[in-house]
Amino acid sequence: MNSPAHTAQPRQQSASDRRYILRGQAIEAPALAPGLHIVATPIGNLRDTTLRALEVLAAADVIACEDTRVTRKLIDHYGITTPLTPYHDHNAAEARPKLIARLSAGDAIALVSDAGTPLVSDPGFKLVRAVHEAGHTVTAVPGASAALAALAIAGLPSDRFFFEGFLPAKSGQRQARIAELARIPATLLLFETGPRLAAALADLTQGLGPREAAVCRELTKLHEEIRRDDLATLAAHYEGAGEPRGEIVLVIAPPAAETANDADVDALLHKALARVSVKEAVAEVTAVTGRPRREVYQRALDLLKGRDDA
Repeated sequence: MNSPAHTAQPRQQSASDRRYILRGQAIEAPALAPGLHIVATPIGNLRDTTLRALEVLAAADVIACEDTRVTRKLIDHYGITTPLTPYHDHNAAEARPKLIARLSAGDAIALVSDAGTPLVSDPGFKLVRAVHEAGHTVTAVPGASAALAALAIAGLPSDRFFFEGFLPAKSGQRQARIAELARIPATLLLFETGPRLAAALADLTQGLGPREAAVCRELTKLHEEIRRDDLATLAAHYEGAGEPRGEIVLVIAPPAAETANDADVDALLHKALARVSVKEAVAEVTAVTGRPRREVYQRALDLLKGRDDA
């Protein structure tokens, strides 16, 4: 949470306006301090809402959301009457100044996405940055995340992971991006859509080779599916099975550990040193190759010395 440039006091909404319904009982939410509250919402099962999220949604002056129809289902389920206002990629430039103005007037605003944690492949980054710059408080109300849920159940290494979000829709651009992802020494987390899943898995097979992977679909919902196999087998399955429905997370194992040879290290250092500082280049190449940092650093110095001598 950042420190606001001004001191703000909780607004005194009436208790009846701050209620939510839980197990048939009306509960009064505490008054909410002004500022922007980033609220995670369920990715499927409405019971995955946290008690704190209910309190914030009930006590906020307004809820900014991607699709009011989607968020309406959640707040109606819990008897919350807070008004909704759309905030999405198509209206953000126009809506953002209005939300900042409300914060300046002392409002408490809850920001939600259609599902999961806001700003994870959802709009909101520019709003959060603008709120910080305006000197208002930004508070996280954590909860569900499809990416982390998939990582937890996939049975693949979870000590280091890289969240990519959605791959490009066009095959050529997708293959180029997969080639860049191939060297990352971490489990990959990707979002994908049903219509593109088979084609994406085919491109991933070609670009990443026979890695283990898991297709995690409709997490927390009635028809939840977790299918684990190598990429080629998964690609063949979904090519034959047809387009699956629902939200999909792909979890892909990291590349097999291998020590890069000296020529590989030199080639990577040449490219990195053309873009960034020696320190940054050494860190980047060390992460990619797995070679000891001191060896990579010495090789970088040798390359720079050779460049100067020439």
